Amino acid sequence: PEWYLTQVLMWIGNHAQFLDDKIQPILDKAGSSVNAGLEFSRGLVMLILEKLAADIPCLLYDDTLFCHLVDEVLLFERELYSVHGYLSSFPSCMHILSEESCFQRWLTVEKKFALQKMDSMLSSDAAWISQYKDITDVDEMKVPDCAETFMTLLLVITDRYKNLPTASRKLQFLGLQKELVDDFRIRLTQVMKEETRASLGFRYCAILNAVNYIATVLADWADNV
Repeated sequence: PEWYLTQVLMWIGNHAQFLDDKIQPILDKAGSSVNAGLEFSRGLVMLILEKLAADIPCLLYDDTLFCHLVDEVLLFERELYSVHGYLSSFPSCMHILSEESCFQRWLTVEKKFALQKMDSMLSSDAAWISQYKDITDVDEMKVPDCAETFMTLLLVITDRYKNLPTASRKLQFLGLQKELVDDFRIRLTQVMKEETRASLGFRYCAILNAVNYIATVLADWADNV
């Protein structure tokens, strides 16, 4: 997918000056409110939507290819809005990703890869060690690596779904994040039970620091609608 997505971005960028200098004055002179650059972008995005509608059914059950497609589409959307000033009221790839079969698959794959990430972060040798343990002014909370990595994982998931066109779809992703928080809580509890004989031990204290850090960050996020 990156080939045709990049190609469209190149076309939009390469034609911008011509559309602004040559076509827009004609439209302005005719009293039209049409923006030539945006209409050109909209036409090309419609081609992308047709291509995605044809491609996605072929990729739905190949996790790696489907995940790659979603990643590339999200990068494309980000550049389309931030660099080329595309309007949120126009058709976008997020509408295709929001369609039921595609969306449910996206949620499933997102959860699968998130759980794999959680497995690896907790089995890491550095799981209970703070990355900043030698820098006292940075490390007041003594946050273990696994807790910091977990919260980064949640933040990345938010960043991926925040541009979905409907609140109901965003809430489904929020539901996934709540499941992941609960799963992480259960994993911490299991590790804590193994450490109860050494409640002042290094790992037991690291678990308490992790819980405190996660609760603090979630409280900070409470203002983020």
